[in-house]
Amino acid sequence: MQAEPSAVAPVIAPPTERALRDARNDRLFGWLLKACALIVLASLLGAAGATLWGGRHAFSTFGWHFLVSDAWDPGNDQYGALVPVYGTIATSFIALLIAVPVSFGIALYLSEVAPPWLRTPVASAIELLAGIPSIIYGMWGLFIFAPFFADHIKPWLANYLGSKPDDGHPSWIAEHTFIGKLFGSDYPFGAGVLTAGIVLAIMIIPFISSVMREVFQTVPTRLKESAYALGSSTWEVSWDIVLPYTRSAVIGGIFLGLGRALGETMAVTFVLGNAMQLSPSLLDPGASIASTIANQFSEAAGLQKSSLMALAFLLFVVTFIVLLIARLMLRQLAHKEGR
Repeated sequence: MQAEPSAVAPVIAPPTERALRDARNDRLFGWLLKACALIVLASLLGAAGATLWGGRHAFSTFGWHFLVSDAWDPGNDQYGALVPVYGTIATSFIALLIAVPVSFGIALYLSEVAPPWLRTPVASAIELLAGIPSIIYGMWGLFIFAPFFADHIKPWLANYLGSKPDDGHPSWIAEHTFIGKLFGSDYPFGAGVLTAGIVLAIMIIPFISSVMREVFQTVPTRLKESAYALGSSTWEVSWDIVLPYTRSAVIGGIFLGLGRALGETMAVTFVLGNAMQLSPSLLDPGASIASTIANQFSEAAGLQKSSLMALAFLLFVVTFIVLLIARLMLRQLAHKEGR
């Protein structure tokens, strides 16, 4: 029998100068990318730490009572965050309540129903709305929408849903439910919580609808064609095929719009009324965290300035909680989908 040839050990060539240079460049590139990621984290922690440090005087003076107090009296150095926090959450919730179904309809129309010649102009108009500065929305809301709201929409809401109608006799709904308190108001002007929520809704609709439209277009055509072949209607295809396929991205787009609404400053400042009073009525003026800081920070000093910094920290916390909830929801959806 012929003996098998002995195994020959492979010869490993020493690394060349180019290989060493490439390895060094890869390490430098990795460190550079890591530094970019750490800059984001450092900025986040720095913003939170700076606002917390700036508001330490208010937190130490008022304690937890600062979160539940509706007092805001610079003359007596009494401050509370309840009114701005309530205004921020209320206006953002109203904006989301209006913007989500409208954005869903816009995105669904552009991706499933609209003829090809109409999709591009409407999509361009939506992108143009997203690029308009917020102060333009605020001026439009103050000079055009708020007077229209005060003359045409607010009287109808107060007469048919509010507890303080013009004839003095509230409707059964207003008298026996909480709706009467939501729409009962003696304030004669159009600025208020509901007005600010509507203006915010108009602002965030382009963001949410753009995200929805992009993700709706990623649905495989064969899935929709199969559903149509089985006799499904456009609504059934949208609700049973398109939305479940893209729901994680849709939720992300919704929370993106919510984050924009929570931190909006100029538009809300123009149309909210900027009254530091707690009222259950959506037709009364109110205040948000961003508008309170914008209105008072330039002339604030001492405990008032510390209270405004504390409000900034609370806005950071509220936004962080909203984004955390979004991440948890997306993780739960991914877990249910087996990813």
